[in-house]
Amino acid sequence: MSSEIASLTLRALRRVLRATEIGSRRLASTTGLTPSQWLVLREIGSRDAATPGAVANTLQFSQATITAIVDRLEELGLVQRRRGDRDKRQVILSALPAGQVALVDSPDLLQTNFTERFAQLPLWEQSMLLAAAERLSVLMDAQHIDAAPLLDSGAIDRSEPA
Repeated sequence: MSSEIASLTLRALRRVLRATEIGSRRLASTTGLTPSQWLVLREIGSRDAATPGAVANTLQFSQATITAIVDRLEELGLVQRRRGDRDKRQVILSALPAGQVALVDSPDLLQTNFTERFAQLPLWEQSMLLAAAERLSVLMDAQHIDAAPLLDSGAIDRSEPA
């Protein structure tokens, strides 16, 4: 019985991994972006004056990761950097028209669907799922791997979709 439950658990994990992979491919084919690039673009596009620090804080990414992703988004002509009006040391990020189009044209991101559905669960069920996922990471010797809260299997700051 235990091996059957283990097999069913592995199948469920595999479905999650495949869903992540399929969602990433769909996003890449539509926009040419990785999930992390899309999230950064969405965060920049949702603010009047986004700073790299605010974006990093909201998405729980490092400053270095945000810099690498914004570099790529800027190369693609989706965002721009400018200096602050009052404080020239401050960098302000904004989405360019092509960036806004990419956000509108992108498919529903797996991350967004998960977050919305997860928020609708009762707190006890959210806690139970968190505990089970944390336990799975321990069983897989993955508890010390640094990971951003992002449904993507590739490096978070890669420049090209997988």
